[in-house]
Amino acid sequence: MEDIRRRQLIDATIDTIHAVGFSHASVMAISRRAGLSSGLVAHYFKDKDGLLEATLRHISNQLSRDFIHRIKQARTPRARLQAIIAANLGAEQFDARTTEAWLAFWGQAPHSPRLLRVQQINERRLLSNLRFAAIQLLPRAEAEFLASALAALIDGLYLRAALSGEPPNPARAQQQVNQLLDLCLQALQPSPGETSPGKTSPGKTRDGAPLHAGKNTLREQPVGPIPTKG
Repeated sequence: MEDIRRRQLIDATIDTIHAVGFSHASVMAISRRAGLSSGLVAHYFKDKDGLLEATLRHISNQLSRDFIHRIKQARTPRARLQAIIAANLGAEQFDARTTEAWLAFWGQAPHSPRLLRVQQINERRLLSNLRFAAIQLLPRAEAEFLASALAALIDGLYLRAALSGEPPNPARAQQQVNQLLDLCLQALQPSPGETSPGKTSPGKTRDGAPLHAGKNTLREQPVGPIPTKG
């Protein structure tokens, strides 16, 4: 029953933010929408900040589960990049209520250490997973550029979707990011006589070092649930 009540309050938080905005998403408004007593927020989450953190973790972990499902089917570095794009801009995440929730949390994160910590984990995870695949296709500097460009466009599409007043279009958004991926791979491919690390020695960097050897080499970030503090 506790899990059910917690999930009801988390879902009601997302719905309330979508309906009235972050600043008006009070404990009373969220509890009323969930059909539960406001005292349960304190019982399950200690306070409103705890509920907001749990809600951000919930949508973050939904994204992680979708990524895991998609990445298992990817057989090439390019397919991995496409899986990351599809997970971040799939219908489960890129809908009106969830995009508005993401935008609200992004705006609040600089003022809330708890939300900022979760958001920073999300950001590092996205960039790391993009780099891990990109560096198997391109030299390191170009792979870093591609990962940053794809992450920036994904974030920008969320921002535009939340502010446009129109329903988000997951298929169109994925198409746009995949078009950028195609253009960047075409433009950033090494010139004749210079090969990228992935083509000469799969799993190694440009200078031949293993991708997973040593603490300073590039690693793919874990994609499981974000750990709680403590």
